[in-house]
Amino acid sequence: MTWKRRSFLAAGIGAGLAFASGARAVARKGNKRPIAPSKTQVQSRSAPLKSARTALVPFDAAPFPYHGSLPGSSTPFLNVNENGRKGHRTRSGHVYWEDQTYNDNRVLLHIPKGFDIRRPALMLVFFHGHGATLERDVLARQKVPGQISASNANVVLVAPQLAVDAKDSSAGKFWQPGAFGRFIGEAGQQLSHLHGDRKSRRTFASMPIVIVAYSGGYVAAASAIERGGLKKRVRGVVLLDSLYGDLDKFAKWIEADPSAFFVSVYLGSTRNQNAQLEGILAAHDVTVSGEIDNRLASGGVAVVPGGGGRHRDLLTRAWVENPIIDLLDRLPEYKR
Repeated sequence: MTWKRRSFLAAGIGAGLAFASGARAVARKGNKRPIAPSKTQVQSRSAPLKSARTALVPFDAAPFPYHGSLPGSSTPFLNVNENGRKGHRTRSGHVYWEDQTYNDNRVLLHIPKGFDIRRPALMLVFFHGHGATLERDVLARQKVPGQISASNANVVLVAPQLAVDAKDSSAGKFWQPGAFGRFIGEAGQQLSHLHGDRKSRRTFASMPIVIVAYSGGYVAAASAIERGGLKKRVRGVVLLDSLYGDLDKFAKWIEADPSAFFVSVYLGSTRNQNAQLEGILAAHDVTVSGEIDNRLASGGVAVVPGGGGRHRDLLTRAWVENPIIDLLDRLPEYKR
């Protein structure tokens, strides 16, 4: 596929921010099997990047536009048609139009300054919540690329646009079997282009994945791990006040791979659902900790309170300031 870039953003995103990481929690109990970094042979000999690279890139495999059916039914997702204009009526009865809400196929890609393709690396896939756009919220307000740059992690970001600025958690194409895997395959190609060394493609195509979902992003996360087709390439899932539903899907994934890690952070809006998930896991003899492990790659499950901040501010003020930095600090296997 020909690589397309709609717009380059400032190359030094977050370079001047002084982010502070928080105190470490004590290690949790439970059986653990450390996750070794990918052993894929690195073809590239490129030196660490001298500047960050950030772009909004159209993807063929993006979650939207989506012209399929609602999960588990034959009802089309675009279930409203007014004089040829198609839209989706949500369960609440609100209608969102395809040309405004479900027609953005761009993905925010970010490779931080100092990223070294020769070292073990992770791909962080971020699913935003309701009422969000990539530029205004993921980039500027939530500072997800900035936090990755400010960390010392050898991590790249892949953040697809879901429903644009809407109260809708729809996963679009990710509802379809294998669609998330195809999306990740395209992400590897596009990251290789953004990196600038064609020999890096094999590494991007095989690096381990951590999924971070905020708020309404839980539907995309659950669909990705249930039917994405990537099996054990997803090494961790982090839900940031995001466990509004699909508890059975997350529980099944947790039980299927004890070597992967699962962290669910809750505020008042998801407190009950997290308690329910703990009950489900306890019934299946899965140990759940109330603290995040210092070494996430050891695997295990943690369900923890998110601090005293607001739901809207959770990406920058949670149990610590700038929680993505803190999470990445707990993956020392992937330092730059």
